[in-house]
Amino acid sequence: MDLKQGKQDGQAIEHGGNLARAQQMFPDAPTPWIDLSTGINPHSYPYSPPPATAFSRLPEPADLACLKGEAARAYGAPSADHLAAAPGTHILLPLIIEAVFGPSAGAGRTAAILSPTYAEHARLARLCGFTVNETAHFEDMSSADLAIVVNPNNPDGRLFARDDLLALSRRLSSKGGLLLVDEAFMEVIAPSHSVVDGVHDGLIVLRSFGKFYGLAGVRLGFAVAPQPIAEWLSARLGPWAIPGPTLHVGREAFRDHAWQAQMCARLTQDAGRLDGLLATAGLNVCGGTSLFRYLRDRRAQAVFEHLGQAGILVRRFSEHPDVLRIGLPGVDGWERLEAALCAKMRHS
Repeated sequence: MDLKQGKQDGQAIEHGGNLARAQQMFPDAPTPWIDLSTGINPHSYPYSPPPATAFSRLPEPADLACLKGEAARAYGAPSADHLAAAPGTHILLPLIIEAVFGPSAGAGRTAAILSPTYAEHARLARLCGFTVNETAHFEDMSSADLAIVVNPNNPDGRLFARDDLLALSRRLSSKGGLLLVDEAFMEVIAPSHSVVDGVHDGLIVLRSFGKFYGLAGVRLGFAVAPQPIAEWLSARLGPWAIPGPTLHVGREAFRDHAWQAQMCARLTQDAGRLDGLLATAGLNVCGGTSLFRYLRDRRAQAVFEHLGQAGILVRRFSEHPDVLRIGLPGVDGWERLEAALCAKMRHS
């Protein structure tokens, strides 16, 4: 790898949730900040306190097996043996690439990433040696060795048909390639759109825990893969990749089907309420999920600045200056957001 290129690829990427940076940009903004720059559920799962042994002892293998079983049932995976659990999905992509393509990984190979989407996917693919094509067209994906699709997509909420994804995975598999589907936001979409039950040599699925359950800080994610690959990933991650407190929280949340159903309904209601506030301010939603809304507007930068001065952080995209992604406020954030949007409308 060229050292200059490696250093460039290793540079930090702008993400949502950076309140320290927001404070630097808007030093006079009122606090506490309202962070709407992520797609994380503001209504966190109300887990019970982990037992003291979750902190004082190494995690037990039986607890990890139980977590994987609960996750497999929640996601509709073929079995717990098809899951590898990790401290977030970010760490899994390079391991998956090595498992499928070998130690040389992307050398001489191409990766197609349906974009715009998570910038980390392209960065990690480049670090693994792939030549990366970021494309807006699904039909461009089949010519690559590695294809990555986020479904539903972040930030625009595009949803790709299950049959199309499975057909693409079969085409890639026939030439030794792989389709990686990141279903980070699938919990708020009808389960019939997921491809998690169809994993095979040409298809691996990533699932995130923290976004829907509002617990991003517990760092928990899964690869759903053919059993040999899941076992290889688990071996590489080692026996204690998931901390004891995370095992406790994850098992409890996956079992709570009543909370999951009630939360899906609540998020749908909150997204409708947010759409109404944005429409009143003359901002029309053109995509998203019930965890975040996607706007295209020539005034996007001005809206970002105005809300930032009001202590409200939303997600902007330097490469797409007319785009904003806005997450849902928590219970205490609605009034401040409404007041800020109303003030923006009066001064537009």
